[in-house]
Amino acid sequence: MGKPLDAPLGTNTLSVRDNRTGKTYSIPIVDNSISATDFKALSAPRAPSEREENETEKGLRVADKGFLNTAVLRSEITFIDGDAGVLRYRGYPIEQLALHSNHLETAYLLIYGSLPTKSQFQLWHDEIMHHSVIHADAEQFFRSFRYDAHPMAILTSALSYLGSYYSEANPSLQGQNLFTKGDKTSLATMDKQIIRLIGKATTLAAMAYRVRQGREFVTPPTGLSYAGSFLYQMDHLGQENYVPNPVLEKALDVLFLLHADHEMNASSTSVLQVGSSLVDPYSAVAAGCASLYGPLHGGANEAVIRMLISIGKPENVPAFLEAVKKREKVLSGFGHRVYKTSDPRSFIVRKTADEVFKITGKDELLETAMALHDAAMKDNYFISRKLAPNVDFWSGLIYRAMGFPNDFFPVLFAVPRVVGWLAHWRQMMLQTGGVKIWRPRQIYVGAGKRDYVPLEDRVAVEEPKKTPSVVEHSGISKRTTLASFKGQTRAKL
Repeated sequence: MGKPLDAPLGTNTLSVRDNRTGKTYSIPIVDNSISATDFKALSAPRAPSEREENETEKGLRVADKGFLNTAVLRSEITFIDGDAGVLRYRGYPIEQLALHSNHLETAYLLIYGSLPTKSQFQLWHDEIMHHSVIHADAEQFFRSFRYDAHPMAILTSALSYLGSYYSEANPSLQGQNLFTKGDKTSLATMDKQIIRLIGKATTLAAMAYRVRQGREFVTPPTGLSYAGSFLYQMDHLGQENYVPNPVLEKALDVLFLLHADHEMNASSTSVLQVGSSLVDPYSAVAAGCASLYGPLHGGANEAVIRMLISIGKPENVPAFLEAVKKREKVLSGFGHRVYKTSDPRSFIVRKTADEVFKITGKDELLETAMALHDAAMKDNYFISRKLAPNVDFWSGLIYRAMGFPNDFFPVLFAVPRVVGWLAHWRQMMLQTGGVKIWRPRQIYVGAGKRDYVPLEDRVAVEEPKKTPSVVEHSGISKRTTLASFKGQTRAKL
């Protein structure tokens, strides 16, 4: 199977010599990528001292911790050039869309690949707003949460709960090719779930907000925009002819548009990983919401505000940055896994922030944020590490100025990201060759084969990471442990 090392220059191949065997392999390069499965051909006899768990005879595995340079699919949706600070939806620069488009129009673009005509957009808008209403039974579901439950925990649960209403959208009930056939009926079923999820995302989020406020839920209004309806459902308390402030409505719509998609981020990948099992889209989107909950992803803008609060006044910034350099503190809102210069969304958000602050007044943390921004951008430590402000640095300040509680920030990220999740999910369902379940490989470095040891012959392992931590119990648990009663049992083998 080997080919000469001196293959003609200019051919789209990669020549690899396996020095274990002396064989040379020619691996095709397609779209500046190589297939990881091609390396399975690079097999070799296992050396006498080598672990059998390495499975050397079965070919090389490609190790990529954290997916730093692994492409999991071919996509037509979003392009990012992290070095140049470029973000495009379906080829359109994010700057143009933020200036001229709106969230629902951009949603159509992301999901279907082109900007809608006037009639197409009107139908799309009307269908989404029509499907924003939630079944009345959902009120009981939301009321079942504790009064102080985190709104992302509520939203994640609600998205999964939503799928229980639509048996026609469940491949486990309707057949595993429900969304992959690509015929008229399959596409119609798929698109109806997309419309439902986008339409109800704001309603579920608003219900999560109001249950925390101890308020009655609000039926989605008619005649308002997507962002306007969201604000109405969160804030309306019975006032006649209530209309959200247009500046705040526009700002929220811009933020929704900017957060709609961001290529193969953690939550989008979670949606596709779960979706590859051909589960219903509600469960897949709920998985994306759970992924977004983390502070390294959707919780980053909340972390920024907590960081700024901890810094306090602008004069405390130098000491904070020194603590960051010593790894004693964490700098949130700077740097990005993809962007190595600046996040193009951050400039748009900064401009949007100015518009919001004109009517809300400047947030008390703004001066601290500006001092932190200016100091970090002049410090060689952060410059050399390419730690520029990202979208989370400014968006949290906007949300705070608009009066949203800190723990609601990730929800304001999740609502628009539903669009991106669904765009990638739909693309995967319709990809050429069908859907193959995602099943990453691992490099096993654990113990080799060993025999079972009887309980009385075992030697205790005392290492902290290899034994359970001591669980602290409440008073009632302690008393119950000390009590005796009929049926009391003790753990035993």
